This record gives sequence, structure tokens and C-alpha cells, in this order.
Amino acid sequence: MSSIDNEHPIRPDKLRPGAAMLLGALGVVFGDIGTSPLYAIKVSLSGFASLGEHHILGVLSLLFWLLTIVVSIKYVACIMRADNQGEGGVLALMELANAKLQGKKRWVYVTFGLIGAALFYGDSVITPAISVMSAIDGLSIVSHKLETWIVPLSLVILAGLFAVQSYGTGAMGKLFGPVMLVWFLVIGLLGFWRTVQTPQVLQALNPVWAIQFISEAPWEVFLLLGAIVLAVTGAETLYVDMGHFGRNAIRRAWFGLVMPCLVFAYFGQGALLLHDPASIKNPFFMLAPDFLLLPLVILAAIAAIIASQAVISGAFSLTRQAVQLGYWPRMQIEHTSASTEGQIYLPRVNSLLFLAVMLLVLGFGSADRLAHAYGFAVTGTMLMTSLLAFRVLPLQSSGFKRLVWLLSLTVFLAIDVLLFSSNTLKIVQGGWLPLAIGLVIFTLMITWNLGREKLHNALYDEQHSLAECMQSLEDYPPVRVPGTAVFMSMIYGSVPPALLHNLKHNKVLHEQVLFVTVQTARVPYVPFQERYEIERLNHSSWQIKATWGFKQEPNVPQMLEQLAQDMPEINLEPLEVSFFMSRQTVLVVRKLPLLARLQRRIFAFMARNATRSTRFYKIPPNRVVEMGMQQEI
Repeated sequence: MSSIDNEHPIRPDKLRPGAAMLLGALGVVFGDIGTSPLYAIKVSLSGFASLGEHHILGVLSLLFWLLTIVVSIKYVACIMRADNQGEGGVLALMELANAKLQGKKRWVYVTFGLIGAALFYGDSVITPAISVMSAIDGLSIVSHKLETWIVPLSLVILAGLFAVQSYGTGAMGKLFGPVMLVWFLVIGLLGFWRTVQTPQVLQALNPVWAIQFISEAPWEVFLLLGAIVLAVTGAETLYVDMGHFGRNAIRRAWFGLVMPCLVFAYFGQGALLLHDPASIKNPFFMLAPDFLLLPLVILAAIAAIIASQAVISGAFSLTRQAVQLGYWPRMQIEHTSASTEGQIYLPRVNSLLFLAVMLLVLGFGSADRLAHAYGFAVTGTMLMTSLLAFRVLPLQSSGFKRLVWLLSLTVFLAIDVLLFSSNTLKIVQGGWLPLAIGLVIFTLMITWNLGREKLHNALYDEQHSLAECMQSLEDYPPVRVPGTAVFMSMIYGSVPPALLHNLKHNKVLHEQVLFVTVQTARVPYVPFQERYEIERLNHSSWQIKATWGFKQEPNVPQMLEQLAQDMPEINLEPLEVSFFMSRQTVLVVRKLPLLARLQRRIFAFMARNATRSTRFYKIPPNRVVEMGMQQEI
């Protein structure tokens, strides 16, 4: 039994971050935003027919202040305060917003959270493709003859990345931090070198350049925001990964190293363009002198792999949370580390992401065309985070502080609306892709949640009181057989169908009977000592309500081991315990409107393909008796 499961894990934000934690944060948290210099300046400035000084300084000023306001102030200084027991991310924030809400009000915030989560999957598909292709694009600067190798090499690298996911990130993770440290130092030094050569680029630090740029061409700047926002992609990752390293480590790494290096990388490209506007072909790789170009391409490719790994791991973690919260069917979850609870691998998610990324690379063919699709998913998730934060952060304060929170969040929300609306104009150019992915995922999440609710209600209407049933069995006992029967029950306090089937067909009942209902809390972790509540029904039967957090995985045998220590009068010797479960086949009522029938058919398909509950609850298959049943919805 691991220490992670034995007790509530120590929150990283309560620890003083040391060098190892800061280095780990560099490798996991900042990979996505750290590779944005590969394409952000190029995409932002390549649309101008004649690239002048006011264009370069105006875009740089907008980019710098967007980076400052959105990442430094909004996420690092403010949003990270909205933690759910130290955990961040849109689903953790959604549960925090819904802590005391029911009914329609709750569904408003559920919708915000699920939209943000659905769009994150779109980001998970695009990030590996655009990061790796942008890195390999440096080969075209080495030699134009190598341009035809960009797509094939990208496909090979991405295929290799997805192929090694099943081995976990433990071994590679030890290298991620040092590599990203080298990456940030290299791009920061190259940018500093170019900035020293053309120091007038530092004028862009003055927000007046951004204000003048906006006042001269407000519509053009509004359209340009869809490209400039590429500089802040990965800001949401800082919040999602807060639970791994804590806000203190992320803040120190951001302000101490990452932001200064990114600013120099962007301003260095601006300085290069002021000196030679023709460098717009690929300003990032042209930062380096010729003898460093090939090593920089190799380093960029490694950094892109790390950025891709971070977002793939994020998709695994998000899916696990969605499963636990009841918005996704049960899935096979494999742990790739015996000591680190967060290192998981989901084979189905990995396969689907791999297929989507491969199709994306082949379909778009270049990072420049893919950039049009990128901002939509990122800004959509950022907008949902701001809407949820409106519910959470002001409630943590009162009086003048609450007013400050409301004003600050209003500014953040206004910026998010501008960025998102600018990206909606690029739907035809590629923004349709994350929109389509998000709509499909959102529809499936809502369908699964509503389907479970309808199935739950249908079962509830047909069931009887468990206490009354067990009392009647005491009064008129069937044949009792040795051992303990554990009936997994969907509805607490009701008779599980498996019990009725067992009595009907086998006509026996075990000497001791446990009824276990598994629930998921709205917090990420439930301490081991608070894992279950038990109620005695009669001298030989008990009902148990077992609870895990949404970042934990149910382990029923482990819970029973704990129960055996607390209540030795219950016979829980492994060879004496049998598990009884109902395997439901969902049938769709035919006399329904077309849309309702289609939604129910989707739910039935998802239910058929869900991972079996025995595997999900870690129950040994050779100790399970399954009772089949059909249920109409």
C-alpha cells in the first residue's frame, strides 16, 4: 500500500521550493509556453506587406504586455490562488465553483468547465504537431533542399513520442528539467546578443508603442491578436500543473528565469528584423550564427518533444479527472511509476491522440498553416477559466478586497473575450479544427453524464429499501453459505440487482454481506482515514459508502483491507470474499424523438465500450460473480 494512498499527500505549495523542484517545474510546466518563440513572432509579423519599424515595435509591445498581463498577473499572481486543495486546472476549478450549488446554477459552471476541458483536448492535438513541425522547420534555414524532409521527420518524431508513452515519463523526466534549463538559457542569450546589437528594440517595453499601434489601426490589431496570442499558449498549463509543484515553485521559475529569457528571445527576433526585415522567413532560427544553427535545430526539436509530452500527460490527467467526476466512461488507467501517483498512461487516449496528430501533420503540412488553428482552443480555455474564477476568487475575500478581485477579473475577462473573438475570425482558416474537436468531446461528456443520471433514476425507481430487504431476509432466511459476499451497489441504501439475481438463481446468501457504493468527492484527494463510512443493517450485513477524490483511483480491495483492520469481526480473508456485480446492457426505447434516441444510442455505445468495473475498481477477476441485466432508457 503506497504512502500516497495511505494519507493525504503533502501539498507542494506548502513546501519551500528547492533547486530540484524548480528544475522539475522547468521540465514539465513551461515546455509549451517555452517553445512559443519558435513561431509567435514569425506568424504575427509575416502578414505585413512592408515590414516597418512601427510594425515591429508595435507588435513587440503588444506581445510583451500581453505576456505580462495574461501570464504574469492573471495566471501566476491571481488565478493560481484559486486552488482546490493545491490542485489547479479547469475541472478542479469547476468543482470549486460548484461546491455549494445545485440545480440550474450548478449546470452553468459545469458547462463552463466542460467547454474548457473539451477545448483542452483540441490543444492537446495541436501542440505536439505545431511544436515539432516548427522545430524541424529550422532545417529549411540550414538548406532549402531539406524542406521536403520536414513533414516526414515530424511524423517519425511524433510516432516515437507516442510509442514510448506506455513506459512512463519517469526516466525521461529526469532529463526534462536540465534540457529546458539549457533551452531557456540559449534562447535568452541569443536574444540578448541580438538586442545588444540593436538596442532601440527596447523601446517596445514602453506601452505607448502598443497604444499608438492600436489607435492607428484598431481593426488590424484586433485581427493580429489571433497571432500574438500564440506567445501565451501554455499559460493554462501553468495552472493545470500547479498540483505537481505548487504555486511558489512555478512563480519563482517564471519570474526568475522563464519570463526574462522569453522576453529576450522575442526582443532579439525584433532586433534582428529591425536590422534585416528579410529575416521574417524564420526569425527565431536566424537569431543564431551559422555554426550554431544545426545544434539549435536539434535543441529545439528536443524542447518541442518535451512540450508535447507535457500536454499529452495533461490529457491523461484530465481524462482521469473526467472519469472520476462522471463525465467520461470508465477507461483503462495504467500506472507507470511505483512511487509517483501522477504518472499514468491511458492506452485509448494515447491511440486517439496519436491518430489525430498524424492526420493533422499530413493535412496541414506546415506549422504556419497550423498556427491559424492553434489560438482558438487556447483562448477558449482561458475564457472559461476566467468565468469560473469569477465565482471562486471574490468569495474568498470581503469588502474592498472583493471589489479589487471583481475589477481585476473584469479586466482579465475583457482581454480573454478580445483574444477569443479575434480567433473566431480564423475558424475558416483552421480554427474549425479545435472547434470541431471541442464540440465532439463536449457532446460526449454531456451525453455520458446525462445518460448516467437517467440510468440512475431508472434503477432508483425500480429498487427497494435495502434495510427492509435485509430485515425480511433475517425473518425468513435463505440457505446461508460460508464466507463474505460484497455487492457493488450503484445507489446507496437500495437493493442492488445482483442480490436479487443471486437469490433468484442460486437461492443462497453468504454468512456475512457487505454492500459497497463508490462515490467521488468534489475535492482532489480524500485522506485514507476518511475513505469510508459504514452502517450496520443487522447482525450479518453492513452497507458502506466509500469515497475517493477526483484525482485518486478507487481501489475496493485496498479499502476492505483497511476495514478488516478496523472491524476484525467481519471476515475479509481474501479467499473467503466473493464480489457480486451487475453488468448492465443499456437498451434504447424506440418510441422517442430522433434527437433523444440518437443521444441515448451514443450513451449505449459508450457504455458498451467502457472499461469493466472489475478492472476499474481493482477487483481481482477470479473473485467476481457478474449478473447480467438489461435496462431501458
